[in-house]
Amino acid sequence: MTADGVPRPTLLLVHGAWHGSWCWQPLTAELNARGLRTRAVDLPSAGREAGVQDDAGVVLEELRRIDGPAVVIAHSYGGVPVTQVAARAGNVTRIVYLAAYQLDVGESLLGFHGAPVPSEPRGLQAVPDNPVPMFYGDVPEAEAKEAVGRLVPQSTRSFSDGLTRAAWHTVPSTYVVCAHDQALPPGHQEGLAARSGAVYRIASGHSPFLSMPAELGALLEEIADA
Repeated sequence: MTADGVPRPTLLLVHGAWHGSWCWQPLTAELNARGLRTRAVDLPSAGREAGVQDDAGVVLEELRRIDGPAVVIAHSYGGVPVTQVAARAGNVTRIVYLAAYQLDVGESLLGFHGAPVPSEPRGLQAVPDNPVPMFYGDVPEAEAKEAVGRLVPQSTRSFSDGLTRAAWHTVPSTYVVCAHDQALPPGHQEGLAARSGAVYRIASGHSPFLSMPAELGALLEEIADA
């Protein structure tokens, strides 16, 4: 319960491209220590030829397992399926976009970047070259190397699929800008953040759940309890 007697929400953690639920482990420990309940999903587009709708289905299924209010924390690509489905669950009180794609109806990840969208996307996108500076520039070296070893190819279709719904039009949203991000530049994040009702900024790279879980945990607790 919060100080005014309102039930604390469960936090559902939704990872980005090439990643899995494993990436949230340090943050989950921090949030649990703060008395917050957490859940995490593994999106099928990481490692398989699945699209946004497949990922959204997994998110919706997990939200329906949560008894009570939920706050969804979406990282990077994870913002795309979360935006597609969060309003349908009925128990989502807020979406937190963590250096994430807060797209609108008709937009896709590739389209947002001005890249051509294939008409029949197939196959998998390999893990990017030099993933440490892109994803983990401020993560301790040993942890960064361990994380790189767990990355998997990402479905091409997940980057190409356009949204048919945009939950942030009806569900309150907060954006957390990662100021030193080398994967989704802060300038792009600021443009996306203009769609959110509240904006916070942290001095991290793309993966603050690994580089500064205590600081991120404190911020998410503040947002969840607001």
